[in-house]
Amino acid sequence: MRVIRADRIRATVEVPSDKSISHRALIFNAIADGPATIERILDSEDVRATARCLEALGVPIDWPQDSPVARVTGQGLHGLFESDEILDCANSGTTMRLLMGLLAGHPLLSVLTGDESLRQRPMARVIGPLRQMGAHIHARTGDTLAPVVIKGGGLTGTEYQSPVASAQVKSALLLAGLYADGKTAVTEPATSRDHTERMLSAMGAPLTAGGTTVTVEPATSPLHALSLRVPGDISSAAPWLVLAACHPDAELVLEGVNVNETRTGLLDILTAMGASIELMEERMSGGEPVADILVRSSELRSTSVSGGVVPRAIDELPLVALLGCFAEGETVVRDAAELRVKESDRVEAVVEVLGRMGARITAHPDGFTVHGPAKLHGARIDGRGDHRIGMLGAIAGSLASGETRVENDAVGVSYPDFWHDLAQAAEGGMISA
Repeated sequence: MRVIRADRIRATVEVPSDKSISHRALIFNAIADGPATIERILDSEDVRATARCLEALGVPIDWPQDSPVARVTGQGLHGLFESDEILDCANSGTTMRLLMGLLAGHPLLSVLTGDESLRQRPMARVIGPLRQMGAHIHARTGDTLAPVVIKGGGLTGTEYQSPVASAQVKSALLLAGLYADGKTAVTEPATSRDHTERMLSAMGAPLTAGGTTVTVEPATSPLHALSLRVPGDISSAAPWLVLAACHPDAELVLEGVNVNETRTGLLDILTAMGASIELMEERMSGGEPVADILVRSSELRSTSVSGGVVPRAIDELPLVALLGCFAEGETVVRDAAELRVKESDRVEAVVEVLGRMGARITAHPDGFTVHGPAKLHGARIDGRGDHRIGMLGAIAGSLASGETRVENDAVGVSYPDFWHDLAQAAEGGMISA
């Protein structure tokens, strides 16, 4: 896509539904008793992959193409059956890691794979603790990479000290813990997003959370099917928050965004940098806090990002580098080595993309430093098949002089209408194939 800087940014945007919650609503309702209706489910490539895998395991899912409503008929805690085909998780790490935990608890033989990108992403962080619980799991390259073969059942609860704050690892172990003999406790170095805890608790799972530890007991009663309306994804709101804060003539309203405090690290970072942001119409939806967000052009100052805020903003950190290009001073991101094992090495990708556009940015093993302000110019950008990098390039192009061409953007993974929404908001700019 070709992007030319917008003269003015004005729009009210309903961002795509939360991807994390969409995945979990499908998976958890699959093992509940009875039907559930999921409204405003994210119709993206990743979430469709989860639905296909569950259907292959015997879960009826009525989700027509281009529909925002999916109906899941839960098969109960022990109602999955062995698939006669390989489970293709496509590009979705959430699909693969959560299904690994779920299938470890079932006496079935399962094989999970994905696309080339997913087959390069680390699975040992889930395989290790599941083996500690007694699961029989094998993978290639020293049991670190997909495809993954699981022969489930016979699990024992465990107390696991996770070296990383990862909602996917935590969720996989909690799902396995529902089927284990004895309690399972997962302790993280910092609290990762808590959608799993909120949803499973609402469905009646024997789960407790305190500090950075979550504990689950074996499920002795059925899970209640949970119908819900999925709120907007703050990760999909992030490009608009950054675009409006950096552009000299911008005002955007983002409607119905999930503002769960385990996900709002970017809002805290923007506030620390002096951005003009206001939460409006705060409310609850499906057990999650939701608000409309108003963001305007801002005078930004530099900041340092590290520690506990990192897992609360991990998917948004590439955009923090772009914020640093429009802030006075040195913006530093550390403690974010997790960025290197996403759909791409996002540290390397961010440094390459913004460096090609004129940013003064250097990489660290666990993050980057940006020296601002910088005058960005258009460039040819490779999104590396990573939707976050594709959107970073598009937003940077909307702020830079000249023309930016973004290739291999993969934005359909999480935001199918991204280019359309950007064209609508960018007055005087140009978005074209």
